[in-house]
Amino acid sequence: MYILFLIVHVLVCLFLIVVVLLQSGKAADLAGAFGGMGSQTAFGPRGSATLLSKATTISAILFMITSLSLSIMATRNAGLGATVLEGGGSTKKAPAKNVPAAPSKTNVQIPGLPATPAPAGNSVNVPVPAPPAPANAPAKK
Repeated sequence: MYILFLIVHVLVCLFLIVVVLLQSGKAADLAGAFGGMGSQTAFGPRGSATLLSKATTISAILFMITSLSLSIMATRNAGLGATVLEGGGSTKKAPAKNVPAAPSKTNVQIPGLPATPAPAGNSVNVPVPAPPAPANAPAKK
């Protein structure tokens, strides 16, 4: 159904372009170039409706109907019934950060304290370096 309306819409567009380009202007004579009008009406002289003007009116109405129909079909097929504001924000979640697991059963050597013996199993003693001395502290000899 969508394809049918799309084909009709393209044909109506092409027909409307041709019909509008075939029409002559209301003041197409030499007097119209200098602002002269054949009568003193507000919008210029109005003759009887010609075949081209009727075709223009009909094709313009068909163009509007097919445009509205195509837009309604496109929104129904897309499933976009709600607005962005009703959505409550983005549904995308940030990727999880790779956080290293906390070490288990390790011995930490703290400077100034005696070392503790390693428990049985697969644990490893991990020495912790001493913090650097502050810049204003006296140097050790």
